[in-house]
Amino acid sequence: MMSSALDRLKNLTNKISSYERARKDNLIILQNLYNELGIHQKVEDFGELFNFKAINLSGASLQSESLGEIKKGKYLQILAIGYDREAVVKSKNVSLGYFGKAENVDVTLKNKIVEFIIRFRFEKSFMTLEHYHVMLESFQSSE
Repeated sequence: MMSSALDRLKNLTNKISSYERARKDNLIILQNLYNELGIHQKVEDFGELFNFKAINLSGASLQSESLGEIKKGKYLQILAIGYDREAVVKSKNVSLGYFGKAENVDVTLKNKIVEFIIRFRFEKSFMTLEHYHVMLESFQSSE
């Protein structure tokens, strides 16, 4: 009985440690892609990238079953969605990178663009998880 509880604890610890390693590795690769794709020219500070609500892609699919598939006749562009509570129009799209007609973009470059967005979303999901975890703490009773 004790050994199975200990095994579950070890598995959980390994999983958490694995996520932390994956997150650290992801951030390093994400920052490299941020520089390589020229996004640093639009958003000077890497950390400010996470002020955007989301980052989307036009011209290629981000769906898991068709990841990176080109949309013919469309333009490949990285679009960030900003949010300003004080503004009349609350959300604002910002182009972080324009790469021309999707079917004319080099496959390696297109794959790096798709990878950048997926890696951004991976880190953003951790940040969202932390945000909600902190919010939930306010509901815990002070026993």
